[in-house]
Amino acid sequence: MAVKPIPDGYPAVTPYLIVHDAAGAIAFYEQAFGATELMRLADPSGKLAHAEIKIGNSPIMLSDEFPEMDYRSAQAIGGTPVSLMVYVEDVDSLFNRAIAAGATEIRPVENQFYGDRAGTLADPFGHVWTLATHVEDVSMEEVNARFSAMV
Repeated sequence: MAVKPIPDGYPAVTPYLIVHDAAGAIAFYEQAFGATELMRLADPSGKLAHAEIKIGNSPIMLSDEFPEMDYRSAQAIGGTPVSLMVYVEDVDSLFNRAIAAGATEIRPVENQFYGDRAGTLADPFGHVWTLATHVEDVSMEEVNARFSAMV
């Protein structure tokens, strides 16, 4: 049997987060988002060279910072230009759970013009997450009309 070029269980794009304290980040993601740890590889010093978790049906890879390899955390570079979008069954419940676990609210959970109920938060490791539940099917025409009315 031929080797699959894309491994089972991995989409074409998988986020890879660099964090300060990867073990702590895994514990936070388990508590805040119900993540499941899939694996971890620690170097002799105990730093995580590579780890994988799953949130819902999506894998996320992560590791500790390794500045010598140019692996720097969001905290080390002073922020992140990236946000992770996570669809869930009950956005209000998961958002509150994440805040209770130590996340910081950026935007509260609200109904959005494009049909999602969504809110945005920052995790304690500097990464930004938008949590959402799709609550209304909205045509592209209606999305454009609602957007135009807002701006």
